[in-house]
Amino acid sequence: MTKRIEFLFLLFITSFQLFSQQSTASKQVSTFRILAPQLKTTKKIWIYLPKNYSTSNKKFPVIYMHDAQNLFDNKTSYLGEWNIDEKLDSLNAQVIIVGIEHGNEKRIEELTPFKNEKYGGGNADNYLEFIVKTLKPEIDLKYRTKGNTKNTGIMGSSLGGLVSYYAVLKFPAIFGRAAVFSPSFWINPEIYVLMENTAKLSSKIYFLCGDNESEDMVLDIYKMDKLIAQKRCDCNNMTKTKIVKGGQHNEKLWRDGFVKAYLWLF
Repeated sequence: MTKRIEFLFLLFITSFQLFSQQSTASKQVSTFRILAPQLKTTKKIWIYLPKNYSTSNKKFPVIYMHDAQNLFDNKTSYLGEWNIDEKLDSLNAQVIIVGIEHGNEKRIEELTPFKNEKYGGGNADNYLEFIVKTLKPEIDLKYRTKGNTKNTGIMGSSLGGLVSYYAVLKFPAIFGRAAVFSPSFWINPEIYVLMENTAKLSSKIYFLCGDNESEDMVLDIYKMDKLIAQKRCDCNNMTKTKIVKGGQHNEKLWRDGFVKAYLWLF
């Protein structure tokens, strides 16, 4: 077999596996599309509903999560899913998850608050405006939600961790809880200045990272943790930082850390 034929054969097999792979999303997960005028596009939204949603009249807390392609379905994930649906099903968790698909080539642009000289970006204000002013009202209208601050969370990893932390600074009256996994504070160091100028931080925050991600990841989180400590007494257990020994910057770290973060936050 020549190298060209071998390459075409491998390309065919890879394509076949991609298109024939079965979805791993549970029956508790559905999707819909919504116009995002702030971003001049439409967004695909993934919804996880608790197992008892259809058989009860209860209202539920909501967590908004980024990079929805990686949350529920191995077929759409980049390097493995978080298994959010299976994990919450096993807990009989009483929470609604709203996953927002990232904008592919516009991911950096959407999830960064400030423009980076090398990588660009800086459109997180519009992204969060979409969540707060367009998506959340639709979710609160369409589903039985507890829409107050205490019962509204936001969660993400890497750039999603960065924008989740930015969200509690920009919209503290909306997001009362945040899971900030492996946040890319390095791409927008302005976030530290913003934190220093924040008068009060009232949201409950769970930090997670691995000690084998980058040279600065752990130091960056400790730096932000110190700034938080200057703003409030943590006697009410409002901040938690988890450093995973050997943890790397990948879906496994975030998948393995999801349940503990959820249980601590809610």
